[in-house]
Amino acid sequence: MARQPMLKFVTLGKDMPEKRPPDLRSRDFDEIYGEYAREKAGQQAGRCSQCGVPYCQSHCPLHNNIPDWLRLTAEGRLREAYELSQSTNTFPEICGRICPQDRLCEGNCVIEQAGHGTVTIGAVEKFLTDTAWNEGWIAPVQAVFERQESVGIIGAGPGGLAAAERLRRAGVQVTVYDRYDRAGGLMTYGIPGFKLEKPVVMRRIEQLEQGGVVFALNCNVGKDLAFSDIRKQHDAVVIATGVYKSRELGGPGAGLPGIVRAIDYLTASNRKGFGDAVPEFDDGTLDAEGKRVVVIGGGDTAMDCVRTAVRQGATSVKCLYRRDRENMPGSQREVANAEEEGVEFVWLTAPRGFIGEDRVTGVRVARMRLGQPDQTGRRSPEEIEGADYTEGADLVIKALGFEPEDLPKLWGTDGLEVTRWGTIRADFRSHETSLPGVYAVGDIVRGASLVVWAIRDGREAADAILDRFAAAGQAVAAE
Repeated sequence: MARQPMLKFVTLGKDMPEKRPPDLRSRDFDEIYGEYAREKAGQQAGRCSQCGVPYCQSHCPLHNNIPDWLRLTAEGRLREAYELSQSTNTFPEICGRICPQDRLCEGNCVIEQAGHGTVTIGAVEKFLTDTAWNEGWIAPVQAVFERQESVGIIGAGPGGLAAAERLRRAGVQVTVYDRYDRAGGLMTYGIPGFKLEKPVVMRRIEQLEQGGVVFALNCNVGKDLAFSDIRKQHDAVVIATGVYKSRELGGPGAGLPGIVRAIDYLTASNRKGFGDAVPEFDDGTLDAEGKRVVVIGGGDTAMDCVRTAVRQGATSVKCLYRRDRENMPGSQREVANAEEEGVEFVWLTAPRGFIGEDRVTGVRVARMRLGQPDQTGRRSPEEIEGADYTEGADLVIKALGFEPEDLPKLWGTDGLEVTRWGTIRADFRSHETSLPGVYAVGDIVRGASLVVWAIRDGREAADAILDRFAAAGQAVAAE
């Protein structure tokens, strides 16, 4: 082993894991990137400059100790590297696959800013945890001692699961309630397999079950079980429902058959991957095969839709976005992958209406230009008068983002405060809501956001709950 395993960026270029050719990967839903070999992972980790102010770490929502586990990887101390990455991140193999590293850790890498090409942080993180699973280093969650306190978690997505794992390690009795038949939330039914293969999610859920976390699935709170009953059954409650209400499109013809929501489209595709019976897919409603597909939106959900449509055998796939490439919210890496697979991006366009009689046959499209910056600093799109045209389409997928459901109304709950956007109001440190002992994490607080932010929220809320239990125990002991 070399005495100095680091600082290799001056002699060694950035090298991502091998990516399968577009003509092969677009035929299936397998992940598109291969796995690093151990030697290559060590070499790429060794490109880290070990800078004094690690911007990669400060721009990671979890503040993962990235430089240290990169160094351990470069030195071949893989188990120690994994343990260090696991200490701050409940699901490092998931973040390594789906985090937009180009906007977070890798995008702020010092050597990237210096023009040497970023350290491939996400790929090394994925390699470490996949190695840990293969080597048997990951065991079921084990509590040092069992506690009597119990916590109910509503929502089995990344925020809820992160809170469940942290609480269960402390010996708390945990029950996770979810409306779907499988846990995982959008990691299971929203994100396609070519970004996150489903066994990766399912093995984490199995690990939690083996560690004593109880899952109450097919349980729609407010219908199957009252929120008030959950509060009565537990010493604390965490709301981690996410946001599932799709933003709608107006204009003439907006209700035509063949115009579908992204969440319905992606859920149907993922269910087929599990082998489920999906009538709306089987009858062609949510299947892109042989169709001209138009996806409206520019976020990561839109990228998931266009790339899914390619794999389903669409004759053409176009993505309409009202701003240009530089101003789109989705990952640039995902845009590049989509373009390689044959997706056409039609920048500076927005739908004005839809054409068709019995079903949609086209989108009436307005051409746009960018005007003055808005309050967020982004230049506002403006219509160009008289530049409309028609884009032929057999399937239109609305991927305009998600909004929160009206939980106080759905659950018949008084006193649960929400913001003017409909998200739950919660303390930004403890995540406690206006209801004592009720916490909220993830997208239901932030609005549609990233998996890594939900993980952070879940871990922080779990710590706040443990502090609450400790304070209560001290108060009892003092009496």
